[in-house]
Amino acid sequence: MKNVRPSISAFFPAYNDAGTIASMVIAAMNVLEQLTDDYEIIVINDGSSDYTPEILDRLAADYDHVRIIHHPQNRGYGGALRSGFAAATKDLIFYTDGDAQYDVHDLLRLYPLMKEGIDLVQGYKRDRNDGLLRHVIGRLYHFAVKQMFALSVRDVDCDFRLMRRRIFEKVELTHDSGVICVEMVKKIEINNFHIVELDVSHFPRPYGRSQFFRWRHIFNTAKELSTLWQELMLARHFTAYAPNNNLPLK
Repeated sequence: MKNVRPSISAFFPAYNDAGTIASMVIAAMNVLEQLTDDYEIIVINDGSSDYTPEILDRLAADYDHVRIIHHPQNRGYGGALRSGFAAATKDLIFYTDGDAQYDVHDLLRLYPLMKEGIDLVQGYKRDRNDGLLRHVIGRLYHFAVKQMFALSVRDVDCDFRLMRRRIFEKVELTHDSGVICVEMVKKIEINNFHIVELDVSHFPRPYGRSQFFRWRHIFNTAKELSTLWQELMLARHFTAYAPNNNLPLK
């Protein structure tokens, strides 16, 4: 009996990633062709102001497996991820960023871990290759959210994930900013999906600038994390200790 390999949707959120996105898409095609006969590649252009849209349209014209979603205006990292998850049609979903700080070929190492009973294969950065300030802020951010949300994963802000699409039958994402990663992982844990982790490569950003490591953005992220904590932790605490009124507790 022929072993049927699962289908895979791979997507990339892209914002002003003209210098890297084409190579990411080509690399993804090479990797996916080794894993399955049924795949699609989706790129979410999140309102880019450089020539990212033109590159993506050319890729879609040249390759049948490539599909582009253009956001006329920037919706934020979470907005791009939500579009990607909504557009994915295959059994498994893989995503990583379009800025080439992660190596798509590491998907070949994640894929064998997606065995029966596993719902998410979560990457964690083997060595973080950012500048000193970004490295320090990143470590502080991860420590803070791990404590606030009682997360079990090693690296919640490592955007290199392979997951089953059925996760989103139970998990609804609502945030449009970068806190969506905390929201997603915590909701996956709350719903008792099974996670395994693997180290992945991380490289210096070769093109453009990160939008996260700006003081105004960091301040706004702190505010949104507070809101998310109230939604996921405080409300859940009060629900768990609510008086029994014969209604199902969420």
